[in-house]
Amino acid sequence: MNFYYFYNSQSEMYNFIRLPMVLMEDKIFESISIEAKVLYSYMLNRMGLSYKNGWIDEDGKVFIYYTIESIKDQFNCASEKANKLIAELDIKSGIGLIEKKRQGLGKPNRIYVKDFMSIFNNTKLKNQCSRLE
Repeated sequence: MNFYYFYNSQSEMYNFIRLPMVLMEDKIFESISIEAKVLYSYMLNRMGLSYKNGWIDEDGKVFIYYTIESIKDQFNCASEKANKLIAELDIKSGIGLIEKKRQGLGKPNRIYVKDFMSIFNNTKLKNQCSRLE
């Protein structure tokens, strides 16, 4: 294959997801697969759209919808793999970067994407409190 180069403003013509470096470099996140980190990055990207759409619960928390079918299509994988990626991120079975809330009646789950940097804020706060004691 022979791909072309980007010239001038062409370099700004595509949408990108952002993969936070801390997810790749910090030991806290080393148990998560690269694919789960990419999925989380997609979820972070969807948060902005959810806010614009008014997908905010009664507590003021923004949520997204991201079905297994969407994940299967985006990652070109089977249901088992899509569920495994979600499980790696989920609060019940994984690291806790997302929390799913069932809505019932055939509606898709709400997914609350959690702030990956908040763990560092909590750790700093605990360290400061223990120094004061």
